[in-house]
Amino acid sequence: MILAGEQHWGCPNCPATAVTVGQPNRLHTCPGLRGLIAPLVLDGVRCTVVAEERQDYVGRENVRYDNEGRAVMAVRTIRDDGEDLLVLAPTANVRVGH
Repeated sequence: MILAGEQHWGCPNCPATAVTVGQPNRLHTCPGLRGLIAPLVLDGVRCTVVAEERQDYVGRENVRYDNEGRAVMAVRTIRDDGEDLLVLAPTANVRVGH
């Protein structure tokens, strides 16, 4: 019999927490990152979670904006042993006409 233990998660930018069993990660809407979707990290993991603003022209793409109206392209989690990137990919609009 294999027992799956509880995993405790937290956010370095806000007071959000979660407890899971057998799930690899949790996402939440983070007030500390101006309302963006961000990952929770395992308790005890030292890291920084930052929003990366979009540096290029937005045009007509549907992009993700933070609560202050800034276009954001990703949320980066930086740990001592590596990085993870949650990409907020833009989508295009298509107009169908005759």
